[in-house]
Amino acid sequence: MEGLETLATVDTAVWQRITQHVIAHGGNLIRPWFVDLDPIAMEHGLLEIQAPGLTEKDYLQKHATGLFIDAAQTATGHLVSVCFLAEADRAARPAPSQAASPVAVSAEGDDEAPLNDDYTFANFVAGPCNRLAHAACQAVCESPGISYNPLFIHGDVGLGKTHLLHAVCHELKRRRPEGRYCMLSCETFVNHFIQAVETGQLSQFRYRYRHVDVLIIDDVQFLSDREQTQEEFHHTFNVLYQARKQIILSCDRGPAQIPHLEQRLVSRFSWGMVAPVDPPGYETRVAIVRKKSRVRGFELPDDVVRFVAGSIDSNPRVLEGAMTRVVMQARAQDRPIDLSVAEEALGSVEPQVRREITIDQIMDVVTGRFNVRVADLQSKKRTRSIAFPRQLCMYLARQLTRHSLEEVGGYFGGRDHTTVLHANRTIEALRKRDAEVNALLIQLFKQLKRPSL
Repeated sequence: MEGLETLATVDTAVWQRITQHVIAHGGNLIRPWFVDLDPIAMEHGLLEIQAPGLTEKDYLQKHATGLFIDAAQTATGHLVSVCFLAEADRAARPAPSQAASPVAVSAEGDDEAPLNDDYTFANFVAGPCNRLAHAACQAVCESPGISYNPLFIHGDVGLGKTHLLHAVCHELKRRRPEGRYCMLSCETFVNHFIQAVETGQLSQFRYRYRHVDVLIIDDVQFLSDREQTQEEFHHTFNVLYQARKQIILSCDRGPAQIPHLEQRLVSRFSWGMVAPVDPPGYETRVAIVRKKSRVRGFELPDDVVRFVAGSIDSNPRVLEGAMTRVVMQARAQDRPIDLSVAEEALGSVEPQVRREITIDQIMDVVTGRFNVRVADLQSKKRTRSIAFPRQLCMYLARQLTRHSLEEVGGYFGGRDHTTVLHANRTIEALRKRDAEVNALLIQLFKQLKRPSL
């Protein structure tokens, strides 16, 4: 393939075009550390991109490979494959036996969640929306197992729950480096339990999770509808609680709202402190943009900070993505970061556009796309041809309107809020692992945001 030379030293213009395509089409896939991505080389039709670390590399491989392949092929006009490398991968190339492995929180857990160095209390912006959860986490660090046990943090996606969990782990390890800390996702806990049952290693599984000083589990809603895992977790909870070991859980809803969760677990989750995390107000969003930009090593002008904070009213994760788009846009065009660059980068995400979209418009677009009737979406039919468009409608309604869960459910045959939550989780999971579903959603978002609607 002609014209594809070593990119890092020769053709920076191609990288700029790739970056611009990512900005234009990345949407919610964009993460703040995208500004730290570096092209290594593009030879023989393979573009190599260096990620800041192993966690970022894993995210890119799972969620953004298609995005960067499309960007590279658009920018070059050739068929191009993409691979992502971390610095550890590059250092290990000459001697594979020396390849570095991810750093786990606990020495025993080879696939527990690696700590994010940016997720500390110093980098967390506390405001009215999250002050209770923030204070409770700090109190736990002062006296684990005593102040609030268990600590149950709940809130919607992207509001900072995981940041707080990592911050607690960082602080505990700083204060008590000799302690045994285990932090992992609930999905990993479930998978470990299933594996232990299949291999007859339940005793090892129980020792692993019942002999720690602090157990931190993210996204505990994954216990829903898993009776055997709930039974096992109930006993693990009891052992740790009676030994005055700290338990910290996060979830996308309160304990009583987790569907198909045993009542005894609902009760236990509510024993200590249940702390909500709500969407940030404007002043908190301004503070978030300022702090996150400084953490990333650049200062944004005040008018740009106010524009970003005023354009995004959902959650800190989306705020960081918007800030990243602004910085990437400026770098791609070799321009200073100013209001005009921010307006170009964020012109399609202003909340005023989102608020004008109605559920009726969403249903019109989806029914037209799937050739189904509104009456079908509002019926009790559960066939795939009806259920999938219905779930798409609920997901889009949650993303693009301000209707409550109950109101969204009311539009679709009087369904309750748990059905809407289930639809939202299902589509979000599909979007992450299925490129076709993600592409479909991008098209639907664009269609709904057109001024003609």
